[in-house]
Amino acid sequence: MTTPPALLIAGHGTRDEAGAEAFRDFVRELGRRHPELPVAGGFIELSPPPLGEAVADLVERGVRRFAAVPLMLVSAGHAKGDIPAALAREKERHPGISYTYGRPLGPHPSLLAVLERRLDEALGAGGERAPMDRADVTVLLVGRGSTDPDANAEVHRAARLLWEGRGYAGVETAFVSLAAPDVPSGLDRCLKLGARRIVVLPYFLFTGILPERVRQQTEGWAAAHPEAEVRSADVIGPEPELLDLVMERYREATADEVRMNCDSCVYRIALPGFEDKVGLPQQPHFHPDDDGDHHGHHHHHGGHAHAH
Repeated sequence: MTTPPALLIAGHGTRDEAGAEAFRDFVRELGRRHPELPVAGGFIELSPPPLGEAVADLVERGVRRFAAVPLMLVSAGHAKGDIPAALAREKERHPGISYTYGRPLGPHPSLLAVLERRLDEALGAGGERAPMDRADVTVLLVGRGSTDPDANAEVHRAARLLWEGRGYAGVETAFVSLAAPDVPSGLDRCLKLGARRIVVLPYFLFTGILPERVRQQTEGWAAAHPEAEVRSADVIGPEPELLDLVMERYREATADEVRMNCDSCVYRIALPGFEDKVGLPQQPHFHPDDDGDHHGHHHHHGGHAHAH
């Protein structure tokens, strides 16, 4: 019997130690749940261990074949460009290894179920406040934000799928960086639509600088708008659904059944204002930080290293 390919988890990276530790814990838990598989995980930037170290760890354990799964909700520059470029570099470094590349996680129905649970927790927040009725609640789903229109559109897709069939008054979208509307503008928009009860739901896997900023901006806006009742929901977190979904993405990748969405990808299709990106070769890039300084973001992407 041939040994199954190993599992390599690729993460964004964060300056937030608790967020980085949550990722490392998650990788360890996957390894515990699947003793039959070598499992390793690393980051593209900002936190240890780097992805290259995770690959070296697998190679030292005798691994020749692995499937890489991006631990990311949307297919933005990291999933489309940086990870494929980093994997290509590792293949040069370790001749004889082969890999397949999985797709990002969202908006999978099981993740929508976790988001719904996070909303229920926020709506039923104990103490003096009575639980809110969904029909009175407008949800503001807040994504990371990207310079890639397709990635931002995926957050809208998640918002629409979350709204369908669950009985909320509406689900609006905002972004914490690099894309409009920002959190205060998103909350203003909810108010203009007549919302009086709003739950801000971070579309993030783990705690970190950006989800924390979402919470702070929400609290600041709420203090200035006493006419609205505003609550903050928690991030998705290392739920059983997330562990299962990573394994589903692993199985897709090992069976070579990955289906990327390329219908609205800037590297394949000329989108207005982004025509110069079509066909650019993919280079790994490192952003200076994760904490709001967006200067010097020169994304050199293209070539579309991911499989179709």
